[in-house]
Amino acid sequence: MNNPVEEQQSHKPLEINHLSKKYGSFTAVNNVSFSIEPGEIFGLLGPNGAGKTTIISCITTLEEPTQGEVNVFGHNVVSDTKNAKFNVGVVPQEIVNHGFFSVREILKIHSGYYGVWENSERNDFLLKRLSLWEHKDKKVKQLSGGMKRRLMIAKALVHSPKILLLDEPTAGVDIELRENLWEFVRELQSEGMSILLTTHYLEEAEELCDRIGILQNGHLRKVDKTKNLLQELTQRHVSIQLNKEASDFESPYLIEKKEDVLKLQIPSDLSVGQLLHELKLEMTSIKDLQIQEGSLEDAFRNILHDKQGAASAT
Repeated sequence: MNNPVEEQQSHKPLEINHLSKKYGSFTAVNNVSFSIEPGEIFGLLGPNGAGKTTIISCITTLEEPTQGEVNVFGHNVVSDTKNAKFNVGVVPQEIVNHGFFSVREILKIHSGYYGVWENSERNDFLLKRLSLWEHKDKKVKQLSGGMKRRLMIAKALVHSPKILLLDEPTAGVDIELRENLWEFVRELQSEGMSILLTTHYLEEAEELCDRIGILQNGHLRKVDKTKNLLQELTQRHVSIQLNKEASDFESPYLIEKKEDVLKLQIPSDLSVGQLLHELKLEMTSIKDLQIQEGSLEDAFRNILHDKQGAASAT
């Protein structure tokens, strides 16, 4: 008899191979391939309609692939649905209203969906960890939007899944709750959980994700480590205020010159020390220096505006 633990160790948490999904003549996802490593937070980014939620729907069996396959720890989501789904926890984009059930009742019911009947210890832990304990006996309709979002995360984790799918998990929540959820996601990662995150908050992806895939019109344009994307696709902005007017100053990096202030745009891999050496500027001639690093938003914009076609995933 196969050992399920050994099986999980020998397969990646998620493997998507040449996935396509069509609705009539419209192709929502077009030949997408990527995988997630154990303990990795993988960000799936793209504008509205790029295909992110369709991919999650295929992983969770809400939609069946037109072509290609999706495997969760080696279990095909179409031919081995039960084993695949048991390893996955899902936090959907839309908040689900459970009417007149209490918070605690919802977690008990959801545990039953996975055949976990004696789960009060796990459920109580999630209620406390997600700051829902004092609200456990409230009806779901009495909760605020932020509390409902936390309840959805608790529901996704009742059966202790090995991979968590977060589809816009912090949409519409306040800054404090967003930071709390970031902390919780990092905690889950430290425990070995693999996480697929879709978000429109690029700051969130930059803060949390080890690697990022960028979708556009159903195509996977780019997959790489977050730090590599920032280095390859962004530039640093440097502002130098001199002790004297910079009227005779010239440089290929110069984008603006105003009285005693120079504004330059340099490659991310060029250090400020190298820049000053190239500019032949002494520190004694500099009154002030400010550096603004490139952001994931810059990299995201550069990829989407690249007209050369879909890049291959790596």
